[in-house]
Amino acid sequence: MNYKDTLFFIGKCLTITHNKYNCELVERKIKSGLVDWDTIVKVSTNQYVFPALYCNLKRADFLHYLPTDLVEYMQHITDLNRERNEHIIAEAKEINQLLLSNNITPIFLKGTGNLLEGLYIDIAERMVGDIDFLVEKKHIQTTYKLLKTNGYTNKISELFEDHRHLPRITHPNKIAAVEIHKDILRKDKTAFFNYNSIKDSLLNVNDVTVPSLKNQIKLTVFSKLVNDNNYFLKNINLRGAYDFFLLGNKLKVQTKIYDNNLSKELNAGLDLYSKLLSKPKNLQYTSDKKSQQYVSDCLQSLSPSRYNKIKKVLLKHYLKTLTRLQILCKALFNKSYFNFVVSKITDINWLKIKLGFKPKP
Repeated sequence: MNYKDTLFFIGKCLTITHNKYNCELVERKIKSGLVDWDTIVKVSTNQYVFPALYCNLKRADFLHYLPTDLVEYMQHITDLNRERNEHIIAEAKEINQLLLSNNITPIFLKGTGNLLEGLYIDIAERMVGDIDFLVEKKHIQTTYKLLKTNGYTNKISELFEDHRHLPRITHPNKIAAVEIHKDILRKDKTAFFNYNSIKDSLLNVNDVTVPSLKNQIKLTVFSKLVNDNNYFLKNINLRGAYDFFLLGNKLKVQTKIYDNNLSKELNAGLDLYSKLLSKPKNLQYTSDKKSQQYVSDCLQSLSPSRYNKIKKVLLKHYLKTLTRLQILCKALFNKSYFNFVVSKITDINWLKIKLGFKPKP
């Protein structure tokens, strides 16, 4: 199994709870003995879907086909992730209650929002980094001060006026960092999808607020293709594809997902995610020549050619270098960016990581 075959096999595995055809296909493949489980573990781990893979194989009763030591390892990692997510859910609920009691409604985004609304059959399926939530711009500094009063800290307290969220804040007794958003997308795209765009269609689940299903699907695409430059880099994101698949399957009626201003990125992402897993039956969108070409380019970039490897490395370095140069230039004129740069270059752990003396956490 090459990388592309492995990626698509994992994608099929993530749909077997909902898709009978893929379930039968995956079972035949596993029973054939042709699955390279070492590669499956490596790729699913890098794509942050390892626990989701285990949960789906378990629900389909396929674990008895797998090596015993692999099943034990998968269960161990999944149990650890479930425990972490239990802490994240508790932390997010505490933040929610704190802000609601001060007349601020946080809108939880991405992974944490998915956990709070009960998107997953098992909360262990989703690997979550930070707790992301959006508040109305006028509440951004009040929100930060409330969390600071309750033990969250960061060296940088000023708001980056041109960044979508405050610098990450952490609590010494909490497991996840927190990002307080005033915007959802990066500066050049934020006018097209923001608080005002989603505020009239919010969902409230057990006193927790999240975007509507349609906007959650759009954000799942935009967070990668726009904010993480995946439209430019042609990177594959199975975790995003899995969220899209589950969100799409919650649609009760035929629903068209569209965006007049970001149609290029949205249609490309929906086409790619549908290709990687499968298209939810009630989801409609426009698949055009541009979106199909994007999918073709993404799949082409998976081939293990020297050209593709060099191209990806150069693109990543270009974006990183450009971002860092922009920050350094802004630091000359903007106090927030100046403090940010100083905080980084005086952080011994950060310097060790950047210089290669310490692995990334």
